[in-house]
Amino acid sequence: MKNLIITMLAGALMMGFATEVAMANESGPKVKAKRFIVIDDATGAVLYEKKSTERCAVASTQKLLTALCVSEAGLNNTVYVKHSDTTVEPSKIYIRSGEKYSRGELVKALLVKSGNDAARALARDVAGSEAKFSKVMNAKAKSLGMNDSHFKNPHGLTVTGQYSTARDIAILARSVTRNKTLAAHMKLKGYYFTPPGRKKRWLSNTNKLLKSVSYCTGMKTGTTRASGRCLVCSGELGGRKVIVVCLGSDSQNIWKDSEKLLRWALEGAGKPAIQR
Repeated sequence: MKNLIITMLAGALMMGFATEVAMANESGPKVKAKRFIVIDDATGAVLYEKKSTERCAVASTQKLLTALCVSEAGLNNTVYVKHSDTTVEPSKIYIRSGEKYSRGELVKALLVKSGNDAARALARDVAGSEAKFSKVMNAKAKSLGMNDSHFKNPHGLTVTGQYSTARDIAILARSVTRNKTLAAHMKLKGYYFTPPGRKKRWLSNTNKLLKSVSYCTGMKTGTTRASGRCLVCSGELGGRKVIVVCLGSDSQNIWKDSEKLLRWALEGAGKPAIQR
């Protein structure tokens, strides 16, 4: 048992997290998600986890990395939409060929409404193509310590050889929370998006916890057949901030799973503990 604990702590330290680890079968709530992790945002301490290093599809949660990469490339540049940007499915904000936006406008829509067309347009604008942008994503992921991830597109639609883990997504999420612009976008319950020459449209945030949990501060949803229902969420209460990553849940349980873990971490007994 001592050797097991030492191995776990070493792994947590290598991943950039603090050494406190709570095993998933110990004191936390029972959830349906196949994989999850809860971390303290300030310290990186792992509060609770299950199969958090298991590689899997993570769907649109990887748009957090897309947004971070675009933000670091500059949000004021003008994006000219091409037809190829608009052909991606299924989640779209319905930008049109020939329209122009700032990168910042599209990043905002990406984080709130999860538009795959916005992701494709941004990737092409920043790097020239999705394939080249994926290299930017992987370089950034590596620099963050996301050692069990490989990305092939900016939107998270399923493709062979693309994967991450709950732990790596938590590392990513922790970095994103430190970007003030992205953090402000993610906590919006919705906003009016105005395409050039067209009527403004209300874009509702895909993260339902923003409405059901008063101290939820946002983050990102994701869904594909390969990934199941996924959610990265964050919250702040009483001066503490936590991040929850749930991967591989289902439509009936993803919101319950995430809310249980968020409330446990901030309202309940969610303090770092070592299995004994």
